[in-house]
Amino acid sequence: MPPRLFTLDEANRLVPTLEPLLRRLVEKRQALREHAQVIEEFRAEAGRSGGGMPGGRFGKARAAAETLGMEIAGGIQEIEAWGCVIKDLDRGLVDFLSRRGDDTVFLCWRLGEPSIRYWHGLKEGFAGRKLLD
Repeated sequence: MPPRLFTLDEANRLVPTLEPLLRRLVEKRQALREHAQVIEEFRAEAGRSGGGMPGGRFGKARAAAETLGMEIAGGIQEIEAWGCVIKDLDRGLVDFLSRRGDDTVFLCWRLGEPSIRYWHGLKEGFAGRKLLD
């Protein structure tokens, strides 16, 4: 299937649906990072002491990380099924493929912004955002 091209109005109409899901994914990503730190600490300790008993804090962190990983993957798939491109889950950056004159560009939205106000070229990133006219 060819990628979806959004008009600015279509992309902006999707923002109220996208925002709460993306906010939850960003929060889950942070929680996953915290569980990964517990897992890494266990592995480092096990490496120094010749082993350890998995379970307790490690087991809970590992189980939570697995669950969070699946939930994050499902949320990303849902957003991508709408035709959006997640550029940076940590910062809540989402792009919408669009046309600007004869050029194909990305409309660029960041979590917390009330609407889409920026765009950038396909080979540019967040640093190359330009204000929409």
